[in-house]
Amino acid sequence: MKYYIIAGEASGDLHGSNLMKALKQKDSNAEFRFWGGDLMAKQGGTLVKHYRDLAFMGFLEVAMNLRTILNNIKFCKEDIQNNKPDVLILIDYPGFNLRIAKFAKEQGIKVVYYISPQLWAWKEGRVEIIKKYVDEMMVILPFEEDFYKKHGVESHFVGHPLLDAISTLEDITTENFKRENGLNEKEIIALLPGSRKQEVEKMLQIMLSVRPYFKEYQFVIAGAPSLPKEFYEKYVDDNVHFVSNKTYDLLRCSKAALVTSGTATLETALLNVPEVVCYRGSKVSYAIAKRLVKNIKYISLVNLIMDREVVKELIQNDLNTNNLVDELKKILSTEKRFEVFRDYELLREKLGGKGASDHAADVILKM
Repeated sequence: MKYYIIAGEASGDLHGSNLMKALKQKDSNAEFRFWGGDLMAKQGGTLVKHYRDLAFMGFLEVAMNLRTILNNIKFCKEDIQNNKPDVLILIDYPGFNLRIAKFAKEQGIKVVYYISPQLWAWKEGRVEIIKKYVDEMMVILPFEEDFYKKHGVESHFVGHPLLDAISTLEDITTENFKRENGLNEKEIIALLPGSRKQEVEKMLQIMLSVRPYFKEYQFVIAGAPSLPKEFYEKYVDDNVHFVSNKTYDLLRCSKAALVTSGTATLETALLNVPEVVCYRGSKVSYAIAKRLVKNIKYISLVNLIMDREVVKELIQNDLNTNNLVDELKKILSTEKRFEVFRDYELLREKLGGKGASDHAADVILKM
C-alpha cells in the first residue's frame, strides 16, 4: 500500500518512524511519502518536508508565520492529490492535520489519526471534525478512549509508543557515557529546554540560573536535532555541557532533570528520572491559552495520566530560581525522590505496556 504520513514535531518523527517500521514488517509492498524528520527518513520512502520547517510556537509566532503555514497546507494538498496514497496517517499536529484530513476525505482517501490531538484540554469542538473526516482514531493515553466515547467517536487505545521506543534502547553505563561525551566525574543534572529556538533560549536562561546552588553536579543540555550545535555554544562552560541526539542516554545517566513541558516530561518519567517540569510562555500567549484551556489541572503528561501531582510543575511566574532550587533539592535527596520512583511504576502500568506501534499497524491494515 501507499502510505502518506504527516508528523510536524520531533515526537511525531519518533512515533512515525516506529509505526513505519511496524508497517514494513506487515506489508512487504509498503511505500512511504511523509512529512517528518530524520528518524522517519531512516525507514525509507520520500521525505517531503522536514518538521523543522513546520514548527511554530505560541499564538504570536503562528500569526507572524501565517502565510508560510497556509502555503504549506496548499502544497500538502497538491502533493497528496498528485501521489494518490491509499491511506493518510496523521500524527498529532492538529492545526495543520485536521485541515488535511478534510481534504483527503473529500478525495476519497482513507484517513487515520494516530496520536490524538489534546482536544480534552482545549478546542473540544474539533471532535466534530474528527467524527466527520477521520476513519480510524487511535489514542495513546488511557483516558482518551472515554473522552471520544462521550462524543460518539469510536477510538482504539493502542498503548503508548514511547514504551516501544524505550524498550529498544541498548545498555549503557554512566561511566562510558561521561567518557564518550567529555564529561567530568560529577553526577549529572539533565536540562531539556525544548526543541524550538525561541523556547530553548527562554528556558535555558532560567534553568541555568540554579548552577551556583548545585556546584557538586554538572549540567548537561540535551540538544534538539532541529537546532545546530553552534546555537548552544554560548551556554557551555566548564560545568555546563552539551550533547546532541542523545537525550535518552543522557537521561538514563542523570540523577535528575529540569524539563520543558511537553512529551519530554513523559519520556523522562518512563526512563525513571525524577524531574521538575518547567513552562514559561509570552504573557500574551499564556493569557490566551489560560482562557482557552478548560478543566485541566496539570500541564505535564505524567500528572494528567495519573490525575494527581507526581512531578512538580513550575509555570509562568512560579518558574523562578528560588522555586527551581527548592524543588530540585527535594528530588535529589529527600523522601520525595523515592515517592516519585513509586509513582513512575504505577504510571507504566497505566500506559499498558509496549506494543503500540505494532497494534496501530494492525488497525491500519485491517481497515
